[in-house]
Amino acid sequence: MGKEKALHPLTIRYTMFMLGLLVMGFGIAMMIEANMGVAPWDTFHIGLQKTFGLTIGMWSQIVGLVIIFSSYAIGKIKPTIGMFLNMFFFGLFIDMFMWLEWVPKGETLIQRAICFGAGLLIYTCGTGMYLSPRLGAGPRDSFMLALNDRLGWSIQKVRLGIEITVTILGFALGGPVSIGTLVTALSIGPLIQRFIPMWERLMRKPYGIAAPKEQAHV
Repeated sequence: MGKEKALHPLTIRYTMFMLGLLVMGFGIAMMIEANMGVAPWDTFHIGLQKTFGLTIGMWSQIVGLVIIFSSYAIGKIKPTIGMFLNMFFFGLFIDMFMWLEWVPKGETLIQRAICFGAGLLIYTCGTGMYLSPRLGAGPRDSFMLALNDRLGWSIQKVRLGIEITVTILGFALGGPVSIGTLVTALSIGPLIQRFIPMWERLMRKPYGIAAPKEQAHV
């Protein structure tokens, strides 16, 4: 009985983690279908898909895997279970929703803008869900932390440099860059910051799960 109680909080944390990835995948699929621009990394993934084939989700997985090992090589950031779950399932969920065609497709500019805005809110809500269990940094933020440690630059400077680089690369490969890219870049951080406390309170209150001291990242 004691063993079941010890495992229960961890089960809840991983369930919330996976649900968050699922919601994030749906949000990204909505933003892609709205065709108004996407976040820098997704611009890169779409560019790779248009240039070399495969699917957007597969490229998300491949890039994530490369980043995990690059982070270890550059900054000795050891891979975690959370990193690999993030890398695999986030890409899988994006492809699943694109394949199922459950995502609404707006025909007019207003409809597309609504779909994009809804997708952005769903994605950031899912990110808050995924981060609330505090199961570790995702591949892309691990890479950011590795560069921060190796170069000695501020987190903000490293993140900006990475996002500008992947946006340029994605655009060169045919990825979408539009007003939605700018909106995402400016709003994603503040929105996630609002959702995280809400989900962390939900996790702690009914289940008594205290958040660890270390910081978690997307």
